[in-house]
Amino acid sequence: MASSIRLRYPAARVDDVVDLLHGRPVADPYRWLEDPNDAATREWSAAQDAVYAAYRTELVERAAGTAFAAGTLDQRMRSLLGAGHVGTPVWRGDLRFQTRREPGAEHAVVVVAEPAPDGGVRERVLVDPMALDPEGTTTLDAWQPSTDGRLLAYQISSGGTEESVLFVLDVQSGELVDGPVDRARYSPVAWVPDPDGDAAFYYVRRLAPGLVPADERAFHRRVWLHRVGTDADQDVEVFGAGLEPTNYYGVSVSRDGRWLLVSASAGTAPRTDVWIADLSAGPVPELREVAVGHDAQVGAWVGRDGLLYVLTDLDAPRGRLAVTRPEDPGVGTWRTLLAQDDEAVLEDVALLDGGGDQTVPTALLASWRRHAVSEVSRHDPVTGARLGEVPLPGLGSVSGLVARRDGGPEIWFSYTDHTTVPSVQVYDGRTGATSLWAAPPGTPPDLPAVHVGRLEVPSRDGTVVRAFVVTRADAVDEAGRPRTPAPTVLYGYGGFQVSLDPAYSATTLAWVEAGGTYVVANLRGGGEEGEDWHRAGMRQHKQNVFDDFHAVAEHLVATGWTTAAQLACWGGSNGGLLVGAAVTQRPDLFAAAVCSAPLLDMVRYQLFGLGRTWTEEYGDAEVPEELDWLLGYSPYHRVVPGTRYPATLFTVFEGDSRVDPLHARKLAAALQAATSAAPDEAPVLVRRETGVGHGGRSLSRSIGLTTEELQFVADRTGLLA
Repeated sequence: MASSIRLRYPAARVDDVVDLLHGRPVADPYRWLEDPNDAATREWSAAQDAVYAAYRTELVERAAGTAFAAGTLDQRMRSLLGAGHVGTPVWRGDLRFQTRREPGAEHAVVVVAEPAPDGGVRERVLVDPMALDPEGTTTLDAWQPSTDGRLLAYQISSGGTEESVLFVLDVQSGELVDGPVDRARYSPVAWVPDPDGDAAFYYVRRLAPGLVPADERAFHRRVWLHRVGTDADQDVEVFGAGLEPTNYYGVSVSRDGRWLLVSASAGTAPRTDVWIADLSAGPVPELREVAVGHDAQVGAWVGRDGLLYVLTDLDAPRGRLAVTRPEDPGVGTWRTLLAQDDEAVLEDVALLDGGGDQTVPTALLASWRRHAVSEVSRHDPVTGARLGEVPLPGLGSVSGLVARRDGGPEIWFSYTDHTTVPSVQVYDGRTGATSLWAAPPGTPPDLPAVHVGRLEVPSRDGTVVRAFVVTRADAVDEAGRPRTPAPTVLYGYGGFQVSLDPAYSATTLAWVEAGGTYVVANLRGGGEEGEDWHRAGMRQHKQNVFDDFHAVAEHLVATGWTTAAQLACWGGSNGGLLVGAAVTQRPDLFAAAVCSAPLLDMVRYQLFGLGRTWTEEYGDAEVPEELDWLLGYSPYHRVVPGTRYPATLFTVFEGDSRVDPLHARKLAAALQAATSAAPDEAPVLVRRETGVGHGGRSLSRSIGLTTEELQFVADRTGLLA
């Protein structure tokens, strides 16, 4: 839909910058936009703000009186999110820790529930991000109670930076007893049981800035042992020296406190090395290999029965569960307990027992993903034989099989689907029943009658790609076919083994309620079908992801769900790369695009943010063959002058320390200069936001962003008309 006002893009200087990379010239005319502090970049960004503001002013006027009116849509989003949130419980004896967001609250808080003098249960808030920062820019990144529940370690960050700072508080008094400990981004906390009360934990912290090169300060992690109340700079280094600087580490301690497990993966590579140590030999014992040097992912833990369990895709791309003894943990000793399924992907397992001193398992639960839909099965804990199914509320997604630390016959997990707000369910091994254990604190929203269907689409090479279709029930006939083409959003991700499973989404429901169709594509590169599916969409195979996306889009048009003039693509982060590829490879197929926090210059991506940790996913531009892969699809390098590109909204966040906003700036400038469409016909816009980053944000910020994105796609696909 053309605007009634004349938008004018700001001038963007075109520099004659050409790099000779492995003998081939690579132009980079907008490199100057990489520096956010350069005066020219600041001026260009401010001018883009003005263009977007002009577009917004007119759009808000045209949306008045519709479902997409600013106040109306904002209130509907608040209603759809009004039930709040409740997290799965973490048990420490009689104490129960969990997260909860009250209706309308900006952030979730950490609460503890404890026995009350009157025989009931009382709850107290332990960590409230809004109490720490009334502006709402502080987020809770992680938390972990000590083994006895006396202390709580938690990590927070501000302004969207995700640069976590660690604190420890006394659960009874609520007083801080340790911290701040900086450089704790992406750090697990593994408490050490200590009957003497000298609390300690293993965790991960980066080396001090002065010890590493300036351009590597985001890396160089180590595993440390920290004693509560002591100077973190005096912590004992346990592991990591001499290994890859981009390594991420995991750390855990067995429930009996005897075994320390450490894992390492180079960046986001789909490979994990695991070591184990006997803490009875001292707090910094010798680590022995569980699995090192294998091209596979490995997760390991010691159960209450004293056995070492291993969840891995080694020799099993869809996953298997093996068991061995921690005293002799090598791969050669593993016995497969749950074999790979022919179709479903093994996601998680949990053991039930009698609780307390009764540590012998009575049952094994396994959570599977079958074509992105969850199922949970019950097995014999010794033979692995399948004994039955765990009843679930519907065809949705299960996450986090949680048992009590001191064992027992119950397992808690989170459940959601396209029309169900996430809740906590509990399975009772004594009765075999599943029941609702905790619902969000607010009233569930009223929802329209919704139809959820499934498509199977052949991709360019014949691979079958699946997609969920969510639309109003009255928009389809008795066979689930569309009655008429409708404005449609096609959403995807396709990377890092991330699976797009059924989930409650206020964005989806607001769009569908207004008459649109929302489609979620399960593309290669994700985890929906296991590690082979992931690898079929990474490195030299990345184009498969884009081909899958285009195939779903073409199918939606060919089968009458929508038309190219009514179709929008939407994605963020790696999904922003997907959208950038869709816009530059198939501009004819889409009317609009929402490209959020995107990765777009694939030649220089590894020089910024955390890009260096993603070379195993995409490829390394310093390797000639891999540069060819990257240039083959890099959206910034695929822009062709004179092409009519779709209307595109880039949403970027100035606090983003994962994907630098420079990517969006450079492609926005290139598209504005190249497109044959007038700005008022198919605008290319940049929406900038400060004080937030790539990850968590307050409720108001989330609603504000989504409202503007929905208004944009409604405008450009005709749903606003």
